[in-house]
Amino acid sequence: MDIRKIKKLIEMLEASGIAELEITEGEESVRINRYGQMPPMMPPAPYPMPYPAAPQAPAAAPAPAAEAAPAGKAAPDGKLIRSPMVGTFYNAPAPDADPFIKLGDDIKAGDTVCIIEAMKMFNRIEADFGGKVVEILVENGQPVEYDEPLFVVK
Repeated sequence: MDIRKIKKLIEMLEASGIAELEITEGEESVRINRYGQMPPMMPPAPYPMPYPAAPQAPAAAPAPAAEAAPAGKAAPDGKLIRSPMVGTFYNAPAPDADPFIKLGDDIKAGDTVCIIEAMKMFNRIEADFGGKVVEILVENGQPVEYDEPLFVVK
């Protein structure tokens, strides 16, 4: 693959909101990751079990409780800014600094809304759209999961 194509792909990756890009042309392939080399989350193939697993009864009791919890809370009115990764949520660039955004602030696409620390890397999270911040769903220093709602914006 031509180095000019690779440089162009890197520029496109930096301009977009995606974290990783993989391109294959014939026998050549290139993978570009915005956050560096990360270990695989799961093995490529399941490991064979040395013994057959004992049959287990399905856990029917916890399922209704899990369904009841979301039903008790009303869906937020507005668009959600979600966490693009697992990590620790920080609402300011430093402990003594002002938060990136506050309740009632007007934001626009590209504004930094928070930082998520993952594996000792501080990742600035930017808004994909603009609007008024009507709800902040997580607290400073709280761990967040992938795709967890962080903010509600109208």
